[in-house]
Amino acid sequence: MNRQPPPDPGVPPHRIGVYTPVRRLGEGGMGIVHLARDPAGRQVALKVMRPQLAAQEEFRRRFRKEAEAAQKVARFCTAAVLDVGMEDGRAYLVTEYVEGPDLATVIEEQGPVTGSNLDALAVGVATALSAIHRAGVVHRDLKPSNILLSPVGPRVIDFGIAQLAETASGDTGVVIGTPSYMSPEQVNGERVTAAADIFAWGCVVAYAATGRPPFGGGAAPSVLYRVAHHAPHLDGLDERLRPLVERALDKDPARRPTAQQLIDRLLGQEEVAAETATKAVSDSWTPARPRVPTRIASGDGSPADGSRSRWTVPVLAAVTALAVAAAVLSFVLRPDAGGREPSGNGLPVGRDLRIDGIPLHVEIASLTRKGQGVTLQWSVRNTGTDDWNPWIAFGSQSATAPFYYNSTAGVMLVDPSSGRKYGPTIDGDTCSCSPTTGTLAPGDTESYYSVFTGVPESAEELGVQIPSVGLFANVPISS
Repeated sequence: MNRQPPPDPGVPPHRIGVYTPVRRLGEGGMGIVHLARDPAGRQVALKVMRPQLAAQEEFRRRFRKEAEAAQKVARFCTAAVLDVGMEDGRAYLVTEYVEGPDLATVIEEQGPVTGSNLDALAVGVATALSAIHRAGVVHRDLKPSNILLSPVGPRVIDFGIAQLAETASGDTGVVIGTPSYMSPEQVNGERVTAAADIFAWGCVVAYAATGRPPFGGGAAPSVLYRVAHHAPHLDGLDERLRPLVERALDKDPARRPTAQQLIDRLLGQEEVAAETATKAVSDSWTPARPRVPTRIASGDGSPADGSRSRWTVPVLAAVTALAVAAAVLSFVLRPDAGGREPSGNGLPVGRDLRIDGIPLHVEIASLTRKGQGVTLQWSVRNTGTDDWNPWIAFGSQSATAPFYYNSTAGVMLVDPSSGRKYGPTIDGDTCSCSPTTGTLAPGDTESYYSVFTGVPESAEELGVQIPSVGLFANVPISS
C-alpha cells in the first residue's frame, strides 16, 4: 500500500481549519505564513508548520503547550495569537494580521528612528514584553524583524516560536536565537529567563536609535563573543535613553530592570498600567511613510528599492529633537574598484565594506533566469592584508529557519513591486547555494551562487539582499 506524501505547506490549500488562505506572505524553516480570512471574513496571519515537524510527537506536544501559553498574552503592543490547531498533518497558528513594515526594514530603508517615535518604540516594546512575561512566556528571540510598525505603534510578534525551534532542531546543543540580540546567558547555554528579553530590548532600542546593533555584526561566533565579553557600543544613542539601555545590557541578568520598571522609568510614573502605556504609544506615534510599497506584516519578507530617505517624525513636547547617526546599512553602489565598468545591463555592480574589520569588495556578477529558476552569481574579494574566514557570514541566522551557517542560505531576492522575499531553494537539508568553507587570503576572490524558484516571470529586476552586506537594489534579470 503506497503512502501519500504529506501536504506541501507552500501550496495554499482551499482551507485549513475554518481559515481560507488568500496568498502566501513568507516562508521560514518551520513553515509558511499565509494571509487568510476567518469565517467572518476578517484578515489573519495563518502560520502553517511543515508536515515533517507536525509528525514529531515531541513537537506536537510543545506546539500545543507554547501556543496555549501565547494565547494568554494580553493584546498590549503585541500581535495576538487567536487560534491554534492541527489538521491533515498540518499544525497551524493563527495570529492577528498587522499591516506595516518591520523595524529592520524601516531602519535599512530610511535610517534610524528619532524623536517621539523612538520614545514610543521603547515604551511599546517594553509594554509588549510586560504582557508576554505576565503570561509566563519568554520571547527568546526579540529582534527588529519581529517588531512590526503598525499605524498605531509597534507590535511584537513570534513570542514563543524560539522554543518551538529548539524542539524542531532536535539538538539540545544548538543555540537558538539571533546573535546580535541574544543575551550572554543564551550565548553561554545557561537558563534563559525574562531577563534575556530585557537584554534584547536594550539591543533593539540601541539599533533603532543608531542604525547598528550594539555588539556589531559579522560572523556569528565573533558577535556572540562580543555579547558575552565586550561592553556595548552605544555612541550616538539618545542620552536620555542611554542609562536605561546600559542597565538593560548588564551582563548579569539579576541586575537588569523588569519590563514594568522599563515602562515606569520611560514614562516617569510608578506602576503604569498596560492600557495607559499603550495609549501613550499610540498618541505619540507617527506611522512611517516609506517611498516603496510596504510588506504586510507576517514576520517574513520586506520591501526594498535601495532608497535611503530619512524617516522624519515630530518629537514629544517635552523632548528636543536629536541628530542621530546615519544608517550603517546605507551604502553607495558603484562599479568594481578594479576599474571595470558595468556591462550593458547594469552589471557587474560592486560595494566596498568591512566585515569583522577586514576590508572586502562584494560584487554582483549576474542574475539570470533559466526555466522556472533564477540564478544569482556574486563574489567577494579580500582587499585587506589579513586572512578572512567567511564561514557563516552569509548564512541563515533566523530562529525560525534552519541554521545553514556555512552556506549562502541567508541571501534573499526582494521583489520591489510587492516587497516579497525569496530565499534559495531548499530541499530537505540541502540548499541550492554555495558553501562558505575555507579562508579567504588577501587578494583572493571567492565566487558564490544561489538558485531561487517561484520568482514571477514578469519580474524584470530584483533587489539582492546579502547578510552582513546589505541591499543591492534594482538588479536586472537577464535571460
